[in-house]
Amino acid sequence: MFSFFTKIPSISTAELKQIINDRDKMFIDVRTKGEYKANGLRQFKNIPLGSDFSRLPKDKDIYVICQSGMRSKAACKQMKKLGYRVTNVRGGMRAY
Repeated sequence: MFSFFTKIPSISTAELKQIINDRDKMFIDVRTKGEYKANGLRQFKNIPLGSDFSRLPKDKDIYVICQSGMRSKAACKQMKKLGYRVTNVRGGMRAY
């Protein structure tokens, strides 16, 4: 059963840099389109927080980033509820 206290796994931006080109993983940036255009990473697909996450592939590990780590954590909680394997990127783009 899902609990709001379920711990969301997280990785540092240094760890992200080690796996960012792994095609077996999915990378999602939940910032606004404007923020993503200003300094998005090409490996990340821009799906702003509040979007419908239910169409994402369930067979991939999903890594989520935002500007500071707060929106991505919220998105991870939503995705985890939908049954996805998610990991939050601590510190977000600010730390990258």
